[in-house]
Amino acid sequence: MLNVQCLETTMPAASSDAATKVNLMSGDAYRESLRRYKPKVFVDGREVASVVDDPSLRPGVNALAFTYDYALRAELEPIALATQTRRNRVVSRMLHVNESAGDLLNKLEAVRVLCQETGCAQRYLAHDALNGIAQATARIDDAKGSTEHRGRFEAFLAHVQDNDLSLGIAMTDAKGDRSRKPHQQANADTYVHVVERSAKGIVISGTKAIVTGGPYMHEFLVMPSRNMGREDADFAVCCAVRVDEPGITIASRPAGRPGEKVEHGEALFSRKYGQSTAVVIFDRVFVPWNRVFFAGEWEHSHVLTYSYATHHRHSCIAARAGFGDLLIGAGALMCEANGLDPSKKSNLRDPMVELITITESFFACGVAASVYAEKDQNSGSFMPEPVFSNIGKLLLATKIYDMHRIAHEVSGGLIVALPGPDEDHNPATAAKLSEVLQAAPDIPYDKRIQTARFIEDLTASYQGGWYSVISLHGGGSPAAMKQEIWRNYPVGSKVELVERLLERGVLHDEKRAITKNRQPGKCCDTGCTTPGQPVMVALPESRRVGVAD
Repeated sequence: MLNVQCLETTMPAASSDAATKVNLMSGDAYRESLRRYKPKVFVDGREVASVVDDPSLRPGVNALAFTYDYALRAELEPIALATQTRRNRVVSRMLHVNESAGDLLNKLEAVRVLCQETGCAQRYLAHDALNGIAQATARIDDAKGSTEHRGRFEAFLAHVQDNDLSLGIAMTDAKGDRSRKPHQQANADTYVHVVERSAKGIVISGTKAIVTGGPYMHEFLVMPSRNMGREDADFAVCCAVRVDEPGITIASRPAGRPGEKVEHGEALFSRKYGQSTAVVIFDRVFVPWNRVFFAGEWEHSHVLTYSYATHHRHSCIAARAGFGDLLIGAGALMCEANGLDPSKKSNLRDPMVELITITESFFACGVAASVYAEKDQNSGSFMPEPVFSNIGKLLLATKIYDMHRIAHEVSGGLIVALPGPDEDHNPATAAKLSEVLQAAPDIPYDKRIQTARFIEDLTASYQGGWYSVISLHGGGSPAAMKQEIWRNYPVGSKVELVERLLERGVLHDEKRAITKNRQPGKCCDTGCTTPGQPVMVALPESRRVGVAD
């Protein structure tokens, strides 16, 4: 059974007859599309002949393919698709530039659904980058009194939407000496930068260190990873390139845990779905001007880094909520397989409630960030509220380890003490093991063991460690989120509130540091919404999204 909450908006719904649906790909069509690209890819020192056919990358390709198949399901259309009203096209939610707070909420639900199934769907990063670039190019054009940058981006957006492409986000630079700015590096190629300009375009060189799903994307969006100064103008570059453009080399990790004893049930989850991360080296790569969104506009580089980070942290909240759903379900199943009922055992019920509380707490921050979203004055797109976005991301980043701990606590040590899966088929041991390792009389041995290995795969394997690190550092470090929370939170308003209650009679002073950060309070029933902003309306069914087998 699938329960979906969609949100009423003032725009045509995704299924509206007034809008034309683009030609969406299926998962198989996506796989076939990859054959038309010939990227230079290395995995563990070995050159990959065909990305789509290589076993080391198959779990990642499967995860992306699922994002295509799910978007074709009629019951998922409210969250999987969106109407881009400027072009009157129904497009993939993963490639949509938000036009309302409802779009942000539907994206949140869509990402949670995808990650319930795949662990990490990866493709949602494209949504975050496209929204960030839309804001940055609009800001640049408005400052210059032109339409050049916005026009290039909108043409590229139409190309991506109409062809239903997957985009790899090449943002994080290798960075070199972290104490030095880009132009101060001994090796300039630790950052991607412009090395040549001509009437036809630019030439870029440098290294992007963490590119999610790099080998099995169609194109890369190259973006600056930090605010730039005047001396760093050559490093303030944002453009789009095909993954197989001459001069690009991709050095990647395998995706998931491919090829591990499939017939014996090892790595049941990460054998099927996974994520690769890649280092992408650009060696004098030519980019025509129609694919350059900005190059040299250093004074506006902060717009993209800030907007992308906020959008991405908002999406990460939903992604890890989907992962939390897996841990909640697996933990409850393990309790049952152990012959115990959490509703009767407080030592199990309490940690399960803690796991639920953690997951839904950071997801609630994502919902709040959507509800209090603000319309960007330059691009017209909607931006998640930054304080709630960063608090939600900070919670999941630091609580992911508690989520793993709780799953271990309610499951017992069997998840790592089990003999290997080959033992299940060993005539000398299999029969005895199936007798002594069965717990609940109505739960077969193989079902208990399958659940234990599922939790091991998610939390106590190479893949489990990966989920921890990517949750901690993906979208920025905890220190970066704390900085954004402090920068955006209206501490000054709280100070003035207390001073008023204490009858100090202190008036607001812009020069006074402690009261500098202020904003209007969220004090009314509907929140600080712009008149006419789309209103959220829940459908009769439960809010929780879930995908049935």
